[in-house]
Amino acid sequence: MLYKRGDVWWFKFRFQGQAIRESAKTNSKTLAREAERVRRRDLETAVNRIPKRERMPLFSLAAEQWLATKTPRSIYTALHYRQYVDSLSDFFGRRLVCDITSDDLARLQCHREKEGKSGRTSNAELGVLRQILKRYRLWIGLTEDGSVNFKRERHDVGRSVSRGDEAKLIEAIRQSRSPALLPLFVMAIDTGLRASELRHLRRQDLHLTWADGFIESGSVVVSRSKTEGGTGRMVPLTRRACAVLSLWLPRFPDAGPDSYAFPQHYVGFTGNKRKPALYDLDLTKPMGEWKSAWNAARAASKLNYRWHDARHTFISRLAENPNVSEQTITALAGHVSKRMLERYSHIRAQAKRDAIATLETVNFQGAGAQNWAQSAESEAPAPADISEKSMN
Repeated sequence: MLYKRGDVWWFKFRFQGQAIRESAKTNSKTLAREAERVRRRDLETAVNRIPKRERMPLFSLAAEQWLATKTPRSIYTALHYRQYVDSLSDFFGRRLVCDITSDDLARLQCHREKEGKSGRTSNAELGVLRQILKRYRLWIGLTEDGSVNFKRERHDVGRSVSRGDEAKLIEAIRQSRSPALLPLFVMAIDTGLRASELRHLRRQDLHLTWADGFIESGSVVVSRSKTEGGTGRMVPLTRRACAVLSLWLPRFPDAGPDSYAFPQHYVGFTGNKRKPALYDLDLTKPMGEWKSAWNAARAASKLNYRWHDARHTFISRLAENPNVSEQTITALAGHVSKRMLERYSHIRAQAKRDAIATLETVNFQGAGAQNWAQSAESEAPAPADISEKSMN
């Protein structure tokens, strides 16, 4: 039944022996009657355990709701989730989550391929999309026809940069419009730090000895890494790493211990010679990606190395030295995957062979070694003689 209290309509009915009395919060009798019907319907649905049909939200809202349920163990995983949620929301716009089709997924993959994204990046983004759609039981229907497939990923550990190619890359980097690219590359290839570790490096992580405006020696402690083995490791700096930091760090005279070593900035060009200059500095935030500057340097040098190859080069050069133990390599590089260790085992085997080869003398090369062996065998006592001497 409906009744009024003041200007507001109320409804009252009995449900399973219990009186239900609630305000319809309206002065319209028609709306109050509809509110009573909806309330009764909700109670009947609940008591019969009929799941309430969920309204499909916009994709951007669905993505944010999914992100709010995630509790990643690593800060880098959280950053990746945030990155993919933003990129997917930009791509699908304000469409309802139920309006996404398998053709849209294929179009997304083609778009990422045209952007030059790797198979691994494309698959990671598609994996996030899959988790979002699974919350609404929409993923299975999109993949039944087999039109959506994950891309092939590169599983190679990379390749080492030769000394000659390194010189070409550095020469191209010197001509870069990004002043940060040279110190970043030298630090990567001389310390083995990952891109994420370099980006989040703070001044307090650098332990430097200055003299006459230049860094004489120093080390870096990795305070944040994507692996437990990488966090807290100390890596001494080479002389050229000290040199590039001596030119880079003084650009930020107001930096404190908590400031980022490579802070967020923009690059402009001043003067008649159009020299690059930094502006809009934010020492409290790390710089973004340097992919465009790196790709330009690769094109100028006509070399096709990945940025991660700098870390691979650092570890390979350590492995080539037989005097460097595997424990030392792990301490300097942090976590090294099983696949990578298998690759470096070949390098270390060759280094050990080279070390043994240094024990050879000129007399023991080629036929000389064979003559020496025959001579040594002819001078050896007969077995009978050995037996007699051993019995006496």
